[in-house]
Amino acid sequence: MSTPDTTRTSPTADEQQARVEETLIRNVLRSFGDCEDPRLKQLMQSLVTYLHAFIRDVRLTEEEWNIAIEFLTAVGHITDDRRQEFILLSDVLGVSMQTINVNNTAYKNATEATVFGPFFVDDAPEIPNGGDISGGATGQPCWVEGTVTDTDGNPIPGARIEVWEADEDGFYDVQYDDNRVAGRAHLYSDENGNYSFWGLTPTPYPIPHDGPVGKMLEATGRSPMRASHLHFMVTAPEKRTLVTHIFVTGDDLLKYDTVFGVKQSLIKDFTEQPAGTPTPDGRDLGDTTWARTRFNIALAPANI
Repeated sequence: MSTPDTTRTSPTADEQQARVEETLIRNVLRSFGDCEDPRLKQLMQSLVTYLHAFIRDVRLTEEEWNIAIEFLTAVGHITDDRRQEFILLSDVLGVSMQTINVNNTAYKNATEATVFGPFFVDDAPEIPNGGDISGGATGQPCWVEGTVTDTDGNPIPGARIEVWEADEDGFYDVQYDDNRVAGRAHLYSDENGNYSFWGLTPTPYPIPHDGPVGKMLEATGRSPMRASHLHFMVTAPEKRTLVTHIFVTGDDLLKYDTVFGVKQSLIKDFTEQPAGTPTPDGRDLGDTTWARTRFNIALAPANI
């Protein structure tokens, strides 16, 4: 007859602690069991799983969690209809860029998407092809032109092209207190899919860093600087909406863009023209230098 095993001991303190933590996770996951929306259920249960895994992995202290809550509270307090600190937070953590990657799958030669940013404004003024978006914003004039096509090269007439950018001091119009509208507009591609406008040569600037997100960047040794860029949002019937921007060849910040928005295909030459060089539309810029660039846009189908 076999002898009973008397060598087994009671659970260790570590084993007991693990059971306590795992029991809580199971209980929280079970609490969503009656959710009637399967997608919402999936999202909440996955969020709980990863959040608890993070807490257990770093052995998060109560003090650290309270600091995190205070930080998120401060992000909420500074957010208003002109400043979206939560978008900034999403951007600097790479969450915005990863969400864009997931939702804009590669398709043939479709133009790549990148971050939306916090400074888009609805109802920007309309300009004609060849018009000027600057609205008095300071900076070097820049002629931007290109085509809007599908991924087979067929022109798309009437595509709506929203464009917006910062001035040479690195500020968007909404960051001023005088309700100016400058550095933004929308226009439409012509019957051949062509578009053109005068803007400003993009310059690097810091994201707003006088709030909680800026303090986080400083504490972690990160720069708030963004690479020079010009924003686009392009829409057309039966085409996937494109949110993107173009960057300036040679910009030292291309490798260190604080929101991780740079993609190689979006880096363009902005070629400076000497003062007195004839402009494409005959505009007289006097003794001012100017730049020009080309950005051809290919839109993916909406149903991919």
